[in-house]
Amino acid sequence: MKAISKAVVAALALTLAAPAAKAGSELMPGISTGIPMGVPLPEGVYLISIPTYGERDSDPRQDVTAIAPAWLIWSTPVTIAGGRLLLDTVMPFANVDIDGGPTFTGFTNPIIDAQLKWDLGNGFFGGFQTGLYLPVDSDVGRTGIAFQGLAALSYFTPDWNITTTLVYGTGQDGVEGGPAWFNADFTLVKKFGGFQIGAVAFASTDLSTPYYGYQKQSQFAAGGLVGYDFGPVNVQLKLTTDLYEENYGGRDTRVWANFIIPIWSPGKQMAAK
Repeated sequence: MKAISKAVVAALALTLAAPAAKAGSELMPGISTGIPMGVPLPEGVYLISIPTYGERDSDPRQDVTAIAPAWLIWSTPVTIAGGRLLLDTVMPFANVDIDGGPTFTGFTNPIIDAQLKWDLGNGFFGGFQTGLYLPVDSDVGRTGIAFQGLAALSYFTPDWNITTTLVYGTGQDGVEGGPAWFNADFTLVKKFGGFQIGAVAFASTDLSTPYYGYQKQSQFAAGGLVGYDFGPVNVQLKLTTDLYEENYGGRDTRVWANFIIPIWSPGKQMAAK
């Protein structure tokens, strides 16, 4: 179970949507930090929950809370060209509170996603995935169909997790859409048995203007990570802050948590029998 829990951390398709549908990435920048995204996941079904809370020192101040309450990932028995095929889906929930103003609460754009991950040898792993954002109409956003592509490379051993994840999204033109965008997440974590400690960083930038007058956004943030593998559940905690931002109105400081839970595997079923 402990080995499966570590493998879950290694290969999840993270697609937590950004709560502001008209601004920046649909995928929340930095959401994959701490996770070796290039590593294949053993056959089975898994659940992940990623709560996050942040405060942006804009005027007025913005507080954003988001969570993927039930992220389901199926690592299928299918391999294609030696790579493991995985399928996943999630519909995140967000709360956006404007200091002295309104509060917006609701589900954000759901995604269905497919991925292939390979063991490249000598501790290196890599993979690609593609996802389809479905339309949503809630207090926190009204968006149509959009696409996302991801590439990840990981160096993952019993002692280290060094990962780069690159993500591109098409966005959707129009005032109720969003720009095309690009995110880059970085992880450098040292492992001491069950303990994990290290540094994380992420960058994001808009690539297009979906409507006249839109101001492209970009940012770079960094922070630290601590974690522990309890066996059936792997927990990681992160704290990040913006070192640079453009057109966000202020710098964001954010607390994150990753909870990864394997809920079924062929080996577990056989052991039960």
